[in-house]
Amino acid sequence: MTWSEMQPLLEQACTETLVMVGWSTLIAVVGGLPLGILLVLTDKGGLLQNTVVNKVIGQIVNIGRSLPFIILMVALMNFTRWVTGTTIGSEAAIVPLAIGGIPFFARLVETAVREVDHGLVEAVQAMGGNTWTIVRKVLVPEALPSLIASTTTTVIALIGYSAMAGTVGGGGLGDLAVRYGYQRFETGLMWITVAVLAVAISLIQFAGDYAARALHRRGGRSGSSPRLRLLKAEEPAAADVGKVA
Repeated sequence: MTWSEMQPLLEQACTETLVMVGWSTLIAVVGGLPLGILLVLTDKGGLLQNTVVNKVIGQIVNIGRSLPFIILMVALMNFTRWVTGTTIGSEAAIVPLAIGGIPFFARLVETAVREVDHGLVEAVQAMGGNTWTIVRKVLVPEALPSLIASTTTTVIALIGYSAMAGTVGGGGLGDLAVRYGYQRFETGLMWITVAVLAVAISLIQFAGDYAARALHRRGGRSGSSPRLRLLKAEEPAAADVGKVA
C-alpha cells in the first residue's frame, strides 16, 4: 500500500479517535469530578459525612473500574443502541468510553482533593464559609494541578480504550490497525498507526505535565495558596476594626 493510499485512511482514523476521546473525556470529567468530590465530602470526618452514601458511591465506582473495557462494551450494547441507535462506529463507542472513564476519573479526583491542606478548609469554615464555598474556593482551586494531571492520565487511558473499541467495529486508529495491519497484512500501515498513537500520547503527556507544573508554580502547594493569602490579608483588617471598637 502506497502513502497516497494510506493518507486518507489515517486522516479519517485520527479524526474518529479525536472525536471519541474528546467527547468521552468531556463526559468523564463532568461526571467524575462531582463524584470524586462527593466521595471526599461524605467520607468519615468530611463536611457532609454520610457513611451509607459514601459506601454506595464507592462501590459503584469500584464496580465500574473493575470491569475490563471489552466486557463493558458488550454489557452496554443495548444501552448504546438506545442512546445512539447503533452499536458500531465512533459515535457508539463514545458511550462505553465515557461510562468507563467516569469512575476512573472519579478515583483520581478523590486522591487529588484529599491532598488539599485541611487547615485551609477549617480556616474558611471559621470565616463562615459553607460547603459549596469551600468546594469552589478551596478544594478545586488547590487541587487544580493534580486535577490537570488526572485529566491527562484519563485522556491517555481513553486513547487505549478507543484502540480496543476499534477491534470490535468502534472505528478510529485501532480499527484501522486491525482491518488493514492485521487482517490484510499491511504491516507498514500498522506500524505507522502505532507511531501516531505513541506521538499523540507523548504530546498529551507533555502538555498535561507542563500545565500542571505551571499551575503549581503560580500558587499551588509549593507556595502560599491564594486562599491562605486572602486569610492573611483579612487578619490585619479584622484587628484594625477591633482597635477602633
